[in-house]
Amino acid sequence: SMGAEAVFDVRVAALKATTNFILTQESGNKCDKFQALVPSMLETLAAALNQGKELEAQEALEALIEVADNNPRFLRRQLESVLNTMVMVAEAENLEDATRNYAVEFLLTLAEAREKAPGMLRKAPAFVQRLFQCLLGFLLDVEDDAAWHTVDDDDDEEGQGERYDVGQEGLDRLALAMGGKTILPLASQMLPLVLEDADWKKRNAGLIALSQIAEGCAKLMLTQLEAVTDLILARMGDPHPRVRWSAIHAVGQLCTDLGPDLQKSQHARILSALLSVMDDHQHPRVQAHASAAVVNFSENCSTDIMRPYMDVLISKLMVLLQSGRKLVMEGALTALASVADCAQLEFQKYYDAVMPFLKNILVTATDKTHRMLRAKSMECISLVGMAVGKERFRSDAVEVMQVLVQLQNSPMEDDDPAVSYMLQAWARLCKCLGKDFLPYLPTVMPPLLKSAGLKTDVLIKDLDEENDNEDDDEWETIELGDKRISIKTSVLEEKATACNMLYCYADELKEGFYPYVEEVMKMMVPLLKFYVHEEVRKAAVSALPELINGAQLAVQQQIPGLAPNHDMNWVKSMVDYVLESLPDAVRKEPETEIVSAMLEALNELVTVAGHLMDMDPQMKAKQMDDLLTMFKEVLDKSFERTAERAQRQRTEDFDEEELEALQEENEAETDIFDQIAECIGSFLKKFGPGFLPLLDQMMQTHIMPLLDAKR
Repeated sequence: SMGAEAVFDVRVAALKATTNFILTQESGNKCDKFQALVPSMLETLAAALNQGKELEAQEALEALIEVADNNPRFLRRQLESVLNTMVMVAEAENLEDATRNYAVEFLLTLAEAREKAPGMLRKAPAFVQRLFQCLLGFLLDVEDDAAWHTVDDDDDEEGQGERYDVGQEGLDRLALAMGGKTILPLASQMLPLVLEDADWKKRNAGLIALSQIAEGCAKLMLTQLEAVTDLILARMGDPHPRVRWSAIHAVGQLCTDLGPDLQKSQHARILSALLSVMDDHQHPRVQAHASAAVVNFSENCSTDIMRPYMDVLISKLMVLLQSGRKLVMEGALTALASVADCAQLEFQKYYDAVMPFLKNILVTATDKTHRMLRAKSMECISLVGMAVGKERFRSDAVEVMQVLVQLQNSPMEDDDPAVSYMLQAWARLCKCLGKDFLPYLPTVMPPLLKSAGLKTDVLIKDLDEENDNEDDDEWETIELGDKRISIKTSVLEEKATACNMLYCYADELKEGFYPYVEEVMKMMVPLLKFYVHEEVRKAAVSALPELINGAQLAVQQQIPGLAPNHDMNWVKSMVDYVLESLPDAVRKEPETEIVSAMLEALNELVTVAGHLMDMDPQMKAKQMDDLLTMFKEVLDKSFERTAERAQRQRTEDFDEEELEALQEENEAETDIFDQIAECIGSFLKKFGPGFLPLLDQMMQTHIMPLLDAKR
């Protein structure tokens, strides 16, 4: 009847009003009275689901997720019934995927409530177990799609349903939030069984789950390397190719998450297993994925461990390079590059056999479908060149650079992967050849400056507007206040790569980079506040001392082509330009790690060119004052963060695991103290006694308290 409908809408509206009220309350006391409403909120959700009103149920779930995110301890008194309802919704196979996914998101949000309700979910192990089992079940949402076997892109997810993705992400987040002591026992109990199951989907799920929890369980898994390796390698010969693919995937993921220990203890078994799957010519995707796992293996592996396998590994990869299957060839190129990077000079003995092949691919892979293949050949050639060194590589380098120059001057499409691969290849060639690279700089710089100066596409909408970019990999969305901001990520990656390359050139070429110093400087300083991508900020700040060093060397050596007005005053004007912006950028920097990078750059800047500040004593006094004020603010903020973390220790459910996480977060703060100490040391060296009165004032307010025994 109409009446019942209306009453129902009122209940959902009341639920949303209650959650909104809870979200506006800063302190817990006012909310406590409302905790009695939690059971009726859960009943409203259950009623919606029982009447098949899933859209209303999803609205209720969204509102409850907000509470879990912003005020998780509000739910603590009723935790048992809240968890029970949510796990039941997640497990209910008759409900829509979207509804079940919301319930999972709610549970994961509570698991991740490290700052507001640390340890709370660990006190409910039965529910963590059901959630783990439920997410493992989500991984069964996969079909053996014929297209999976023939596609030419290894990231292709043919046949995977929506729940499959939610299960993957959920296991990763759950393990990171709960830690190994909670999750590994559950995995040890459930995974060996599913890995032996007759259904390929279950065996597949077991391997994917193992890959996903490795990062969160790494500490404990490191004590069980042999057992974990046994589980995975047993499936490398599985009758089903998709299960073999997932076994290889697990090997690669564990080499990353458990390296270098895994490589040290299990190298013989892992590499021989990967080498044997490389012969699976019937299943190119499996073959190609084995090459990808070799990359993960090599990245965390010493030359000594790799040495005995190089002959057989490189000859296998050469066979794959000639397979004619694009996917397999791309994988082999990346694997060869990573083996060369690991072998360094010892790759020389393979150089004559490998280089002609690589050059051939670079020259012949010209049609559009082979764009990635050509891009990967650039990467491989430049890494091989860096490994074997300038003397061995020189004659081929000239030839390769001529091909790259032609490519650079021919029109390329914006989405061509060769663009960013080429930026990186040029920078490696520069590192390898040093000053011999200078003649190519005029070719390389214009497109590089274009990439570094890319404007990012940013869309700003109200939260209640439709989000068109929700499922688009090209856009990343962040919510700020009542706005949703979408940023085009492909542009960001290219910009970050380009900024990193500019840093490499300035670092490698020093005074040889002189013609570009001023232009790049003007580009980098504003990027210190490029808040949508931290890699861009990090590259920009690292480049500053290198640029000033190059400018100063150019003036000192009076290099040919130096502009008549470029003297030490010119270099000082750049130091001033940096010191005008850097302190404020440090104050506003949200990431602790980048604060450390900025302080490190300041230290280098003062070491390289601090003496130039003495040219204008009045200005210097103001600059030093700015810097010391900034140091104090950085220390104050750090003390505040540490104090906020200490508050967490007073919550009811705080436990061992939470203490460990808290100590790791506090370690990031010590890095900041170290950088400030280094800066002060450099100032004392550069400015001598004149710096002491300033330091004295800071000692009393900020340094002495650090030495206090209670801290």
